[in-house]
Amino acid sequence: MANVSEFIIDRLITWDLHRFYGYPGDGIGGFDGALESAERDGKDFRYIRPTHEEIAAFMATAHAKFTGETGVCIATSGPGAVHLLNGLYDARMDHQPVLALVGQQARVSLGSDFQQQIDLERVFQDVAGYVETVTTPMQAQLVLDRALRIASTRRCPAVVILPNDVQTAEMETPTAEHFVSRTGIGRPSTRLRPPVDELRRAAAVLDEGERIALLVGAGARGATDEVLAVADRLGAGIVTSLLAKDVVPGDVPHHTQQAGLLGSRPSYDMLQDCDTLLMVGSNYPYTEFLPPTGQARGVQIDLKADNLSLRYPMEVNLIGDARETLSGLLEHLQHHDDRSWQNGIAEQMKDWDEVTAGLADVEAEPVNPRYVYQTLNPRLPRNAIITADAGSTADWYGQHIKLGQDMMGSLSGSLASMLASMPYALSAKFAHPDRPVVCTIGDGAFQMLGMNEMLTVKRSWREWEDPRFIVLVLHNNDLTQVSWEMRQAGDPRYDTSQLLEDMNYADYAELLGLTGIRVDRKEDVAAAWDRAFASDRPVILDVRTDPDTPPLPPHITLEDAKNMTATLAKGDPAEGAVIAQSARGMAAALFAKARETFHRDR
Repeated sequence: MANVSEFIIDRLITWDLHRFYGYPGDGIGGFDGALESAERDGKDFRYIRPTHEEIAAFMATAHAKFTGETGVCIATSGPGAVHLLNGLYDARMDHQPVLALVGQQARVSLGSDFQQQIDLERVFQDVAGYVETVTTPMQAQLVLDRALRIASTRRCPAVVILPNDVQTAEMETPTAEHFVSRTGIGRPSTRLRPPVDELRRAAAVLDEGERIALLVGAGARGATDEVLAVADRLGAGIVTSLLAKDVVPGDVPHHTQQAGLLGSRPSYDMLQDCDTLLMVGSNYPYTEFLPPTGQARGVQIDLKADNLSLRYPMEVNLIGDARETLSGLLEHLQHHDDRSWQNGIAEQMKDWDEVTAGLADVEAEPVNPRYVYQTLNPRLPRNAIITADAGSTADWYGQHIKLGQDMMGSLSGSLASMLASMPYALSAKFAHPDRPVVCTIGDGAFQMLGMNEMLTVKRSWREWEDPRFIVLVLHNNDLTQVSWEMRQAGDPRYDTSQLLEDMNYADYAELLGLTGIRVDRKEDVAAAWDRAFASDRPVILDVRTDPDTPPLPPHITLEDAKNMTATLAKGDPAEGAVIAQSARGMAAALFAKARETFHRDR
């Protein structure tokens, strides 16, 4: 008879889960031993051990994003369990199904303040949709099955706590007696469609619109064809959230990419000028970029009722799966013959592409980070996967990268955690070993935990069908995003908190037996990308970029300008460089805007 840990491993495989990210420890030792035995017996799973439990949780979240499956992470008791929290909050806030299996001290010790014993149910109560401790072997089936069903249908983390002595106890099959639940495997489909009368109400609102904007979020993943069909039927423009960047192909002319501080001017203008807003699978939080209240009629589609009418007062709220609901909606929508709104958006996007190209071409010291992304964009292989970190890398990713139909991209969205880009990229590579992966990360996040994971790359890369795994490090020795946030808030940059220790990341790659490429001149960037994609092994592309290149928003307010001016007057350490780079960036943007106006008025 199998023990509890052996049963759980077999049950996970039966649930069609085959990749587990974990870090060992004595609190989860019985389960670790069962993993070893199961691996030796050739069971159908892969255990991947990164360098930190936090990384394991991020990898499980990314696995869910890049595969649509439930991600699985494993950690020991006490500090190992606590380390999972950041990655699990990433899953919770981006609505991803993740199962965490967490060790605990033996049942007899609970309540005695034993070493590494903490109240794990209380610790995980806020982050997880389901938290339960397995207290008897017979209970293990119930707890595991319920955790997986809740995680996958509610799209949230679930936590199963395994006391040390339960892990190695002989498994007991649930019996037909009082108090015992006997559970099964499988989850119901969430492809729900609203009633016909509600779809007709929504269609009536949309049919009356003349300037319609679609705001598409990650909840629309899998509904690309339906999104495009609705936009075509209505003559609408499309804005995607940063998490949904890969939901709509970047070459769709009326897809204006993202909105907000790291979005495009056409997205801003579209949302400010539209008379009808259709929000699909998005919980976009920045309401200042949505239409003024009362200007636009609204329809929203979301599986989670909690998200409906949360950011904008919607006229019709539809609970349902994006693909099913849009498909049903198409049956009732009229075709809008007038394409002037949609064509105007496409023309504005052409002009904006010239603006971003101009901003990327602005001289910097030594390399403009925008230029690095602008140069990468046309070189991305057809099936590439790209990840971005929080901070300025997300700015450049949002404004300069357009993902093709077969590409994927992601980042830590609502949590916006530093360092997530590296575990995301690794998880993508383990899930899709035949596809090239590009991780874009700042040197601050790379120093935080990203460098550690190059050891996982070193250990694993030879098993990948396609060895292309490129880590772009924006090397500027500055926690850049926070430095700019300080300036925007009216405070000078605080060097003690913001400056990083310099090191040669390309040499670090060579030390690991990988390829290191160092760039400190603009004219070498294109060749460096070509060399990186041609490498027969993973690459660290170490590019010395200018920390004073401003992440200019598409719409700059007078208050922003006043704060920046006041900050520099207080004696920002990089005052001269900031003024020079901001002036160059603004000049490029203003020149492009003037040219756009000239062409439009001609």
